[in-house]
Amino acid sequence: MKILPTRAASVSRQGLCTALLVASLTAAVGVSPPHNTADADDPAKDPKNPQGMPHGTPNLTLPDLRPNGRPGLPGASGPGKEDAKDAATGIPATALDAYRKAAQRAAADMPGCHMPWELIAGIGQVETQHATYNGARMTADGTTDKPILGPQLDGNGFATVKDTDQGLWDGDTVYDKAVGPTQFLPSTWAQYGADGNGDGVKNPNNIYDAALGTAKYLCAGGKDMNRAEDLDRAILSYNNSRSYVNAVTEWMRAYQQGNVPSLPDRTGVPSGNTPSGNAPSRNTPSGNVPSGNTPSTKPQPSKPVPPSSGKPTPADPGNKPTTPPTKPPTKPEEPHKPTPPTPPAQASRLERVGDGKTWEANAGETFKGRARVLVKDKSGKPMAGARVRFVVSDGGAAFTDGSTELTVTTGKDGTAEALPVVAGLKIGKVKVAATVVGRDLPAVEFTGTVSVLAADEVIVVGKPKLQADPNGSFADRFTVKVLTKDGKDVVGSAITASVTREDGTTPAAKEGPYFKGPDGKRTWRLEAGTTDKDGVLALPTLMTDEKSGSYVLNVTTADGKTYVFRLTVKAPTATLPSPTPTSKATP
Repeated sequence: MKILPTRAASVSRQGLCTALLVASLTAAVGVSPPHNTADADDPAKDPKNPQGMPHGTPNLTLPDLRPNGRPGLPGASGPGKEDAKDAATGIPATALDAYRKAAQRAAADMPGCHMPWELIAGIGQVETQHATYNGARMTADGTTDKPILGPQLDGNGFATVKDTDQGLWDGDTVYDKAVGPTQFLPSTWAQYGADGNGDGVKNPNNIYDAALGTAKYLCAGGKDMNRAEDLDRAILSYNNSRSYVNAVTEWMRAYQQGNVPSLPDRTGVPSGNTPSGNAPSRNTPSGNVPSGNTPSTKPQPSKPVPPSSGKPTPADPGNKPTTPPTKPPTKPEEPHKPTPPTPPAQASRLERVGDGKTWEANAGETFKGRARVLVKDKSGKPMAGARVRFVVSDGGAAFTDGSTELTVTTGKDGTAEALPVVAGLKIGKVKVAATVVGRDLPAVEFTGTVSVLAADEVIVVGKPKLQADPNGSFADRFTVKVLTKDGKDVVGSAITASVTREDGTTPAAKEGPYFKGPDGKRTWRLEAGTTDKDGVLALPTLMTDEKSGSYVLNVTTADGKTYVFRLTVKAPTATLPSPTPTSKATP
């Protein structure tokens, strides 16, 4: 929930100098390598970004402050002080697990962001005290038992944000409200929402989804949390308040110091005992009743009191007249609450779609077959919305977008299909494995075979010099091109280069021109590599020793086609002795 500008001075330590804060952020997170690149635009660059506008009242109490000395909270004295010490930096077990897993996922998907889990936890603490605000508690899967809603953003004390989700998440079809453990606006969630627990649903009321969505939002636009300025911009984009930045970074530092007890999940802040600085106001949800929609309660008339008989009764030793109790007011019905989408059944089966034949392609070409799978639930019905991860391995192959890993969501028919695969230059097998994200189901594998077109001709590229001096090297690298019978480039053709004497015999005592092998030693026979996408291969530099003479360089394909270079190592130039000057007689 977001801070009102007028409350920026409500906590004593929130007046920290901005310059000192920014200068110290680098020490809190580390030193930065180059930026990462994120797919989403950077919300920090949008001055009208609704997420950064005031849309709630966060708890700006810092880790080492004493909020009113209440028992069970930091700074309390007397019984329960040790419990209060743990509560200061403790995090409910499910929330702690969600923060750590979100950071792990961010490290895999956005490695250049360097997202620390402690930063996500700082957001969770300041926004909703780790999803325990106003008595909310988490179910076994991390979903709050009731939505945590911010105030109606009708411009009265907060930003004005018209409805964007038709009331799906916040129950308000006129204005938006912040939702969930990290208080996303519905419009922000639509762009940065995530499925952190792999159930196929992006639910802002689930701590796993909310934590991963927070990581995506903070990292968006290529920001790197190891850079002080990026960290500062990221937090400001969540709430454009310096006091908010102070609170989040202080909590982050507290968690990074290592004393983070894992608290029992069902220890939420009880209703009516909300943390200091986050007490519900007119616009703050209380008991999960949306602001402005609380029905009024009509007082019920009391029944008339019958006249006293004047006789004492056993239950009335004081001889007082008996008066029937007044009937309490009828409890009003709670307003309609939005029901989040019911998560689909868990994926139970993953099946291959297709005839099961091995794909075939020539090196460098695209396989015609594509990996396609069907996900089913426990009842055997096709399951929509499941996330399937495809990974291609071996042979230098990749998907057509250049990646070797991608995630696809199943459609209404329960199927997911990967991008086509481009074969590499290595001959042999290529595998594509499909798995369901978040489910321990057996993988489905697809196999492709990479082959090479038949070579018919090897030609030379360019006009290399065929002579060299001893104890040196040939000036040009020998480059060849391999073609088929009909003139097509042969991609992936394996080339062997060997040096012999002119008569075809191996040089005596392994003398003459040589290559340097992978081990750095001299070799007269080299597995030179494979031709590229244009059917071309440049050989390594050919070296010479002190021996002169005529030699042959044979460049041969795997199917026996050869090109012959006839080489000459020139004899060393004879060095004539310098003439001795003649002495003249002294007169």
